[in-house]
Amino acid sequence: MKSSHSVEERRKRIVEWVNNNGHTRVEALASQFNASEVTIRKDLTALAAQGALIRQFGGAVPAVSSVASSTPAFTVTSPQHPTHQNPVPQKFVPSASNALSSAIGQCAANLVKPGSKLVIDCGSTTSAILPYLSALDDLVVMTNTLSTANYLTQCDTEPTVLMAGGTWDALSQSFQGAMAEQLVSAYSFDIAFIGAAGIDVERGTTTFNELTGVTRAMANAASKVVVVASAKKLLHKMPNLELGWNKISVLITDDTISDSDKTNIENKGVTVIVATLNGE
Repeated sequence: MKSSHSVEERRKRIVEWVNNNGHTRVEALASQFNASEVTIRKDLTALAAQGALIRQFGGAVPAVSSVASSTPAFTVTSPQHPTHQNPVPQKFVPSASNALSSAIGQCAANLVKPGSKLVIDCGSTTSAILPYLSALDDLVVMTNTLSTANYLTQCDTEPTVLMAGGTWDALSQSFQGAMAEQLVSAYSFDIAFIGAAGIDVERGTTTFNELTGVTRAMANAASKVVVVASAKKLLHKMPNLELGWNKISVLITDDTISDSDKTNIENKGVTVIVATLNGE
């Protein structure tokens, strides 16, 4: 096939090809569209950020298709925070919820400058930041989540990726424990991106379980702590405090947050950024 006349046309044809053929590797797409593998990876990263397909290790699968590969996809919803009760689905299905997470992720990435040192906790909303980091050069990123590390190492602007060790926790799909805490604490970061299972307007982020050590170590090691969470997390009443408001610099949430909750959190000294689907 000859090269597409434009980036947009090529990307449209890539989506059509993946939808028709299921899981497709980068090298196959490069041959099919007479483009370099670097160009195809950029296309897949951009298309995954739009929700047009799912970026997968070595290639891509359809966003919604019966022929999608059973191999776990590295998508913006694949990691899960240790405070959630159920494993996250392997497949990404576009929805209003995912669109809101993507909007939150984009707002979070806007805080990052080239050359920044980041630490990213596990969580479905923290993973929504990843597609928007791919355009930034010279990043250093530590994470305790394999899917986040795998995603970042597939980016064309591959950052320096640091992996926290420790004990693998199957529920959160992340490394936890004393060794992970010690490794995180040995570094310093510009920004820590943290998720939340629940938010207490008066106290801070909350959880049902006691896997809070790594998250707290990340917060202590960073100059700025940014919590990314949908406003529905304000409805989740959980007993254990994870991070108090005094540890949090910024909360990025969606526009369903009430004016009173927003004001109350701001009165705790936290900057509240509200993400909207239309970007306004």
